[in-house]
Amino acid sequence: MSLNVPTALLERAETGPVDDAEFIACIRESLPYAWQIISGVAADLHTTGDFADHSVPPPSEAERGQLLRALASDAIRGGLERHFGVVLAFQNCHRVAAFAEKTDRYHAFVSPRAQLLNQSPELRDC
Repeated sequence: MSLNVPTALLERAETGPVDDAEFIACIRESLPYAWQIISGVAADLHTTGDFADHSVPPPSEAERGQLLRALASDAIRGGLERHFGVVLAFQNCHRVAAFAEKTDRYHAFVSPRAQLLNQSPELRDC
C-alpha cells in the first residue's frame, strides 16, 4: 500500500519541502479507510477529552494495509497527528487510539504488558 502522489506534488518534493496541507490531502486521497478510522477517533477524542479508540478489525486486507501504512510511517503518522491535534497509538494491526497527550493512560496503552494482554489466537495472522 503506497501513497498515490500526484505528479505536481512529486515534482515539488523533488525540489524542496512540501507543506502539510498538500501532504495531508495526498494521505486522505490515497488511504481513505485509514483516514476514516483516524479522523473518527480524533473526532471522538475531541468529544471525550482524553482517549478514544477504534478496535473493529478492517473488512479486508486492503483496508488493514491502509492502517499499517498510515501508522507505520513516521512521516504519515506525524502528519496525521499534527493535522488532527492528537497523539496516535496502534495495537494488533487494527486497534487505533487517539490521546490528547502522552499521559499515563497513553503509556499504559503502548506498554509491552498491554500488547501482551490484547493478544488472541484470531489476531496472530493479521
